[in-house]
Amino acid sequence: MIRFPSLQKQSIKLTRMPLGVLATCTLLLSACSAVGPDYQKPTVTAPVHWKTEDGWQVAEPKDHFLKGRWWEVFGDKDLNQLEDQTLFRNNNLILAQARLDQARALTASASSSLLPRIGLTAGTARTRNSADRPITQQNQVYGGSVQQSDFNTGLNVSYELDLAGRVRRQIEGAKATEQQITSDFENTKLILTAQLAVSYFSLRELDTEISLVNAILKSQHDALDYVSSRYELGASSQLDVEQQTALLSGTEAQIQNLMDQRARFEHALATLTGVPASDFSLPASPVLPAPAKIPLVQPSQLLQRRPDIASAERAVAAANAQIGVAKAAYFPTVNLGEVYGADSNARNLLFTSPALLWSVGISATQTLFDAGRTEAGVNTAKAANTQAVAAYKQTVLNAFEEVENTLSTQKALEQASKSLAVAVKSSKNALSLSEVRYETGAANHMEFLLAQQTYLGYARQDVQNKGQQLLNSVLIVKAMGGGWTGDTPSAANSPQKTDQSDSGTKSVNPVSSNSVASSNLLNNQLLSTHSTPSNR
Repeated sequence: MIRFPSLQKQSIKLTRMPLGVLATCTLLLSACSAVGPDYQKPTVTAPVHWKTEDGWQVAEPKDHFLKGRWWEVFGDKDLNQLEDQTLFRNNNLILAQARLDQARALTASASSSLLPRIGLTAGTARTRNSADRPITQQNQVYGGSVQQSDFNTGLNVSYELDLAGRVRRQIEGAKATEQQITSDFENTKLILTAQLAVSYFSLRELDTEISLVNAILKSQHDALDYVSSRYELGASSQLDVEQQTALLSGTEAQIQNLMDQRARFEHALATLTGVPASDFSLPASPVLPAPAKIPLVQPSQLLQRRPDIASAERAVAAANAQIGVAKAAYFPTVNLGEVYGADSNARNLLFTSPALLWSVGISATQTLFDAGRTEAGVNTAKAANTQAVAAYKQTVLNAFEEVENTLSTQKALEQASKSLAVAVKSSKNALSLSEVRYETGAANHMEFLLAQQTYLGYARQDVQNKGQQLLNSVLIVKAMGGGWTGDTPSAANSPQKTDQSDSGTKSVNPVSSNSVASSNLLNNQLLSTHSTPSNR
């Protein structure tokens, strides 16, 4: 056993000065301000109130259903179950979660640059030099070849002194991008849950409409039997029979069209819940829930509720930080390096005092001429920041427009619902009267035929109006920001993670743009899905 009684004491004496230098440099670094503009949130003008506020309840803290699982306000168990499956198995949401995990890892990687990098080295070698090697010093005489061993070990410390704040601006940008992608994740979740609710209510509206048309179709079958009986008795003409048959066949064709549309919405639900369309089916239920009364939030609160607005604002912060990163290229790069170790020709002497060594060094690199490359980088960063500010303001304007559109649509649908209720009631009474008049011979078959067509049209419009109110209720929730509260998504609401290999990506911005593009695509799909029932 080899003892080194003076090793610890000598090591302390040898290393105290270099560690003090590192600590001093760190303190000086913390006092330096980073170059580039400090971030200031862009100012936007929010309206004082919405145009359509009559009859709407202002949101209060007790209106908890605008938080979290907002779809439960409709009280539909099937919808709740489908939403849970979407949050758990939808691939777009899993993709958004993976992007969020990647952004967090990139933030951690950027933050590590604030601390020194420490490495441990060790090695050994056995060498023999030549007896006829060239003379390197005057009057030097070699006595032959020499064989010797070399044992070494060392602790390396390297650190970049962030005098201009380049690293700090990179960390600032990485954190802003992580927050942006967190908002993108919430926006993706909001769009997916809203899209599923729209598809579900569209399917249920079709169930109700199909049930209504089937009931009317039965009455048309009865009318055809009655007209055929009159024709056989000579009380009606063949024209009456052909007209009634044509009406019946047209109604049957409408049912087939409705069934095809229902199948498409069922397939959409399968895809959203992560199930192959061939393995998914949802039993018909011709009962529509009542449209939910969504309390309004103030226009100024909308800026804090909507995840797409939060994402756009964080994109501005990230772009602002990149200006500082670009401006830091005007300043020198300063690196501090330290080595602590030992080197000996005998293994048993490696950790003795004579074998110990250390070195401390500092280096600086300053670009003198780059043909305007640094200036171009700064101008690029400034232009990107201008784009981000404009995109943020446009996102806010789009949000206000979306809310106003949904409120205006809901008001129009409610007013139309009252008129349709009167129209359905009157057309049904007219059909009954026309049928009696036709049976007694007081009216011709054309009057009876027109009454059937009128009632069918108004009854279908009434069902479609109720379905549109449900769909618009979902869009109001989405326009108000859904269940997003601005917090990081909890594990309970996150999709199941899957094992994925490290892509090795070092740039944060591409992750953000992909997430936003995915959210925009989903938003477009939601709007196209919403417009489908009204095109029937």
